[in-house]
Amino acid sequence: MATLKRILAHSAMAVAGAAMLVAVSPTTASAATPRNGVCEGGEICFYYLDNLGGSLSDFTASVDNYGTTQPTCYDFKSAGSGQGQCIKNNARSAWNRSSRTVRVYYNSYYGGTYDDVAAGTWRNFNNVYDNNASHKFL
Repeated sequence: MATLKRILAHSAMAVAGAAMLVAVSPTTASAATPRNGVCEGGEICFYYLDNLGGSLSDFTASVDNYGTTQPTCYDFKSAGSGQGQCIKNNARSAWNRSSRTVRVYYNSYYGGTYDDVAAGTWRNFNNVYDNNASHKFL
């Protein structure tokens, strides 16, 4: 009987210990939510103004054509100058929070001149300043 009590006591402690490990284990980072107006890890974020100012538009994948009119265009989502406007030909800066370089093109379908935004950096555009129509994760 004493042996059975000891086994049950050890089993209960093991279950309690496992529950505590689950409770204090760090959670894995959640994936970014594209198009929610928040610049999260894993995304490229385009800004309406220079130096990451104004409203932003966030993406986790390449887009070959931003579109030019509402309601079918990709638009600036967050609060600030430019909110609700289509991003095509309106983005002036970008923050690349992904692990890959993102190439931003002057034309739709990845054509024309471009600016590269290196992984983990931000920049104001030169070649595609207010003239941007697509982007590709390289």
